[in-house]
Amino acid sequence: MAREKYRFNTPAGRVFDVFNVVLMAAIGIVALIPFVFVLAGSFATEAELATRSFFLWPETFSLDAYEAIFTSPAFVRALVTTILVTAVGTLVQLTLTAAMAYPLSKANLPGGKLILSLIVFTMVFGGGMIPTFLVVKDLGLLNNYWALILPMAINPFSLIIIKNFFQQLPAELEESAKIDGANELQTLWSIVLPLSKPVLATFALFYAVGIWNDFMSPLLYLNDSSMWTLQMFLRQVTVATDLSVVEQDPTQLPPAQGIKFAVIIVATLPIILFYPFLQKHFAKGMLIGSVKG
Repeated sequence: MAREKYRFNTPAGRVFDVFNVVLMAAIGIVALIPFVFVLAGSFATEAELATRSFFLWPETFSLDAYEAIFTSPAFVRALVTTILVTAVGTLVQLTLTAAMAYPLSKANLPGGKLILSLIVFTMVFGGGMIPTFLVVKDLGLLNNYWALILPMAINPFSLIIIKNFFQQLPAELEESAKIDGANELQTLWSIVLPLSKPVLATFALFYAVGIWNDFMSPLLYLNDSSMWTLQMFLRQVTVATDLSVVEQDPTQLPPAQGIKFAVIIVATLPIILFYPFLQKHFAKGMLIGSVKG
């Protein structure tokens, strides 16, 4: 450790650090520029959007685009639907994943290796879009919000990482709980899950982002436009020319380009704001859960 610290404290090491910081900052700025442009465009007037092809700060601030979407029944309905589906879906998926990972973490589980092999098999080979659609249809889940949750209820990668995390917990804790009369379910709820907050928070974020950004599932399984999620609404807004999907008063002309930018911001911002609350668990959960195989 002393040699490593000395090596990076040399002039060459300091130059290397400065180069890395400058390079990473430049990459970060380049990655943020499109988002800043969309954000600025959402607050700009329609006339400015028509005359200026690119800007990072609007000349005149306007809330017309946000007023148009938040007074649109279709947008509010899509936003509430997406929030509810994301919350319920994340809870269901995390519960099912943890419930399956816990017994698989036991070395003495009968058939555990076979089940784990089948899980790994699904990471390489999948049924594909059409067989999945036929299964969802035969289960009667078309035009049902459960079609957005159940087909991806357990992610094999997440399951294996959480299983590995459970295996690393001290066996003495579970043995003490059993001596006190706790059954497996009580042990999972009272001992294992409280100690697994880092890895559970990590994959809660993964699941939430996946459901929130899911576009293909609503496109395949929801034929009723009143059931659209925010991503479907965003898709219709970005490809529409008359913005009829916004369900505005036809006598009022909404800012077409500004609405597109505003919907993109609203669809992106919640995930960006949600991430910092789980960031402290993110790296720790991924690293701890992937040590053992």
